[in-house]
Amino acid sequence: MAFIDHIDTCNRHDPSRYLRFWVDGIAVGKLRPHFAKALAECCKQFELSGAGLSLQTPGGSLKTRSAGFAQLVAMLVEREMISHLHGEQYIATPTVRDQGVLLVDRAAAPYFGIRAFGQHINGYVRSGDQLMMWVGRRSNDRKHYPGHLDNLAAGGLPYNISLEENLRKECWEEAAIPAELSMRARPVGAISYCTDTDKGCKLDTLYCYDLELPGDFVPRCTDGEVESFQLMPIEEVLALVRDSNEFKLNCNLVIIDFLIRHGYIGPDEPSYLELVTGLHRPLPSF
Repeated sequence: MAFIDHIDTCNRHDPSRYLRFWVDGIAVGKLRPHFAKALAECCKQFELSGAGLSLQTPGGSLKTRSAGFAQLVAMLVEREMISHLHGEQYIATPTVRDQGVLLVDRAAAPYFGIRAFGQHINGYVRSGDQLMMWVGRRSNDRKHYPGHLDNLAAGGLPYNISLEENLRKECWEEAAIPAELSMRARPVGAISYCTDTDKGCKLDTLYCYDLELPGDFVPRCTDGEVESFQLMPIEEVLALVRDSNEFKLNCNLVIIDFLIRHGYIGPDEPSYLELVTGLHRPLPSF
């Protein structure tokens, strides 16, 4: 196993397996053909053609379009065509968050292949010349990656909440980091990847942050997502990422980015250039 394996796994995507998803003439996602066909057969609002699957809405405001779509998604959950509802809303957009055309429940996002955004925080402590990283252990009741290792705090970025506000929220919920401390987190860039899942296409952009914590700070989870935290030497974290699948998959990418920026993975690493470019692959267009 090697660092590059995690990046390759996060980018296993075959565009030939998808059709475009259009909302009022704007391409905002991609769907599996069998799912597109089922939608066109069960809901008159969808139209399947050679260009892909089109959704025609009453138009008007984002709120108006989204209200009708939410009813459709709820019906699809009842018919077990979509697994469940999450409750957070993501924005379906052809490019960036502020150019969205439709709100989609977070759990439904992969089915429609819309872009998703998140925030991940690397929490670390300096002890003399030693750098230590706080690592969480995900609870065993999680839907995704139960029992795996995780970043100090991380979460999706719902619609209608600022990056700063969501950062504070995630830091408190997942690690009981007070607002004044969480605001010391430094934005250090973003990573992106596109991967095929059993539900559909997952196109993610993760905003990354570094947060240097006081030596006496001990995180604790307040929302049940993490069962414990451990302060690890960065060399141990590096070895776990390089040699195992102990971390939740996309957390590996966030930590690889940290290791590169802090000089723990250098140009002498055989796959160094692949790692640097692989963390920032352009997402496929719709």
